[in-house]
Amino acid sequence: MTSTTPRANSVPTPAQDSTRPRAQAKIVIPESHPMVTVLGAADSLLKVIEKGFPSLDIHARGNEITATGDRAETRLVQRLFDEMMLVLRTGQPLTEDSVERSIAMLRKAAEDPTSPEGSDSPSSVFTANILSNRGRSIRPKTLNQQNYVDAIDRHTIVFGIGPAGTGKTYLAMAKAVQALQAKQVTRIILTRPAVEAGERLGFLPGTLYEKIDPYLRPLYDALHDMIDPDSIPRLMAAGTIEVAPLAYMRGRTLNDAFIILDEAQNTSAEQMKMFLTRLGFNSKIVVTGDVTQIDLPGGTVSGLNIVQEILADVDDIHFSRLTSQDVVRHKLVGKIVDAYGHYDAKQSVNHRTQPARQSRQPRRTES
Repeated sequence: MTSTTPRANSVPTPAQDSTRPRAQAKIVIPESHPMVTVLGAADSLLKVIEKGFPSLDIHARGNEITATGDRAETRLVQRLFDEMMLVLRTGQPLTEDSVERSIAMLRKAAEDPTSPEGSDSPSSVFTANILSNRGRSIRPKTLNQQNYVDAIDRHTIVFGIGPAGTGKTYLAMAKAVQALQAKQVTRIILTRPAVEAGERLGFLPGTLYEKIDPYLRPLYDALHDMIDPDSIPRLMAAGTIEVAPLAYMRGRTLNDAFIILDEAQNTSAEQMKMFLTRLGFNSKIVVTGDVTQIDLPGGTVSGLNIVQEILADVDDIHFSRLTSQDVVRHKLVGKIVDAYGHYDAKQSVNHRTQPARQSRQPRRTES
């Protein structure tokens, strides 16, 4: 028996735990999809699913997959296979990473009763193509990234705040190139503060552009992924693409442009205000940054921290927050981000409690 989309039929089985209803889900894979595309080479994808649902007994036989165990878990694994089929139907391959992220999305939505219906659809995330270049597609890989990309479409100013590796700048660059190709804007302006150079800029060798180049290099690298490298010098010479330090934005009005401010955690409050007020007609601004990696001199408050309070209630401004769960680099990067977060929280608690502990110590007196 086959169907166009696999659906699981929950069949009650004798309960082994009266507090947790058990059921069996049967998923029938359409013959149009070879089992190797669903289960992976050497069952690599099936192993990811078994790891994600350790309480379920999962078996594959022929073109049928059965999952037996907790009723809520069987429903979730049924949803997972439905989403996997939708991805395959678009011609996109399934990977261990995409299956793992699909499980995380479905679990997060299941645990959040306020999540709108349909917002937990991994297939809509993995098939949302932003940009294609040289046979390579750029698309969001997590639900938060999809929400971030959608926010850029809906709002004039968007702040993408999150740790390293969450795609904040890369996705914003892809949206900028997409807008330029669709003639929604006439130019792209990429900027970031060169905080590390500071007063030492004059001691660096070369011209001014050679001195600031290392601080703008990550933006150039992303551009080369999205635009034919041979055309970039021509576009920059024509002013269609501009890459410059933040100080070059002062005194300008930026019309018909897609403007990206990267590493915004290293702006002062005054610089942030200066940048945001450069906004002209028919322009869009995306500000990206990581508030845990501030390189400003001691005592300088980050403009990215302050702006979240100042502009929180202003219409047409959106704050997208990404987490370690949205890291799309090596898996260890997400774990490193979490580990540093736990360490910083612990240090903060220790600093708050240390004076109190010292005050409770008995005062020594001279004999």
